[in-house]
Amino acid sequence: MSDLTWRKSSFSEAAAANCVEVAAAPDGIRIRESEEPETVIGTSPAVFRSFIRAVRSASLDHTH
Repeated sequence: MSDLTWRKSSFSEAAAANCVEVAAAPDGIRIRESEEPETVIGTSPAVFRSFIRAVRSASLDHTH
């Protein structure tokens, strides 16, 4: 995993340690929390794209 180029949101401060980072891998997308970089999950580009669309549309916001 060390050869991956990790990216985080431009909204994240450079020194902030509470960011979600993503990287493109040969077999899919990798996601990690910057506070726990050794814990990495993987997904497909299609699933990640669906997740990003849901976040942008605020369809994950639930107020009760």
